[in-house]
Amino acid sequence: MTARLSHLNDKGEARMVDVSSKDVTSRAARAEGFVSMSHKTLDLILAGDAAKGDVLATARIAGIMAAKRTSELIPLCHPLSLTEVTVDFEPVRDPPGIRVEAIAKVDAKTGVEMEALTAVSIACLTIYDMVKAADRAMSFSGIRLVEKTGGRSGHFKR
Repeated sequence: MTARLSHLNDKGEARMVDVSSKDVTSRAARAEGFVSMSHKTLDLILAGDAAKGDVLATARIAGIMAAKRTSELIPLCHPLSLTEVTVDFEPVRDPPGIRVEAIAKVDAKTGVEMEALTAVSIACLTIYDMVKAADRAMSFSGIRLVEKTGGRSGHFKR
């Protein structure tokens, strides 16, 4: 059986997938990512001493806002009326950095993975923006879907 990309029509042209025949189900997705940084930068963030303000509070709001606007950022995503978005952070000492996790939930005909991934991505970028003056060598890694539930394809867990 050959896999077929759902976002391409028979001519290979991009299209928005027709979900009109699907049932509305409760769906959730959890994504994560990691911002690597120096020990000094991590300490700066955790002490709340960044010149631009509270790094993690700002990154949390940015991630939530990004999840809500995913369909405006990713061309073929359906606009969703999200029922919940959370963005959480876990400081890590070795290697130094911050693990970012986002959970998005919806009752809809299509999944919410892109919203969770977008929330993580923008939260990571916001952390960088907030402290780039202190550490331009920060990098991002491991941005990925961790788990999703609901829908035809069922449960996925990494």
